[in-house]
Amino acid sequence: MARPGEILLASDFSPRSDRALDRSLRLSGEWGATLAILHVEEPPERQEKPADLIRRDLRDELPPQASVAELVIRIGSLPAVLVEEARERHSGVIVTGVARHNSIGDYILGTAVDYIVRKASVPVLVVRRRADRSYGPVIVATDFSECSRRALMVAADFFPHAGLRLLHAYSGPGVRMNFEGKSEHNETEAREQMTAFLEAARLPAETARRIETELDEGGISSAIERCRRAIGAELVVLGRTGRREIVQALLGSKAETILNTVHSDILIVP
Repeated sequence: MARPGEILLASDFSPRSDRALDRSLRLSGEWGATLAILHVEEPPERQEKPADLIRRDLRDELPPQASVAELVIRIGSLPAVLVEEARERHSGVIVTGVARHNSIGDYILGTAVDYIVRKASVPVLVVRRRADRSYGPVIVATDFSECSRRALMVAADFFPHAGLRLLHAYSGPGVRMNFEGKSEHNETEAREQMTAFLEAARLPAETARRIETELDEGGISSAIERCRRAIGAELVVLGRTGRREIVQALLGSKAETILNTVHSDILIVP
């Protein structure tokens, strides 16, 4: 996967969207990508306000550095509109922010983000940290599935100058697990699987040189947090599907679990 040609940012133009906007602007410059800002109004909110007036008011809210961004205004339910707009525009990545309160505009909570993450055909970047600098080291969570291989390749392509920490969490000795026929997943087996995973991925030499592997005993969420603090990572990349321990631990039944367990930006790869 090449770096995105277009970034599609979902914004309600409230202050809580500023971090996602700032990160989108930074990535747009680093990637040489165009930026489209999608604002979705639900019908009760519009009250027949003319589209050109809405556009002018929203444009006035943008900082000068976003003056070249395309402003897209749609009416409907944000999750569905966002996923469809990304598909129609062939956007390379969706960017959205986090919200803390459960109101109409808080599109990143509950079933809304769950829908976006599960239905989007392109990677989804959930921004929660300030975009003071480019991403440094990037954590890629792996369960040795094909989807986590894609996540690794996307991380390598999107961030060609970043170090990549390939992280796998395994159960300790004597802890029995029941997924895909495995009964025990200890450190020795995890190390062998990590080696086999990288060999099967057939990574370009320049990508392989940027990868450091890490095995951690315990749950994937706590493993990511320990690794994040240790190396100062502000971005975690993971696949949307795969073996159950990553998908359920980080997505769970509702995607706001991500925000509660991992204190970094997260890029979710389909």
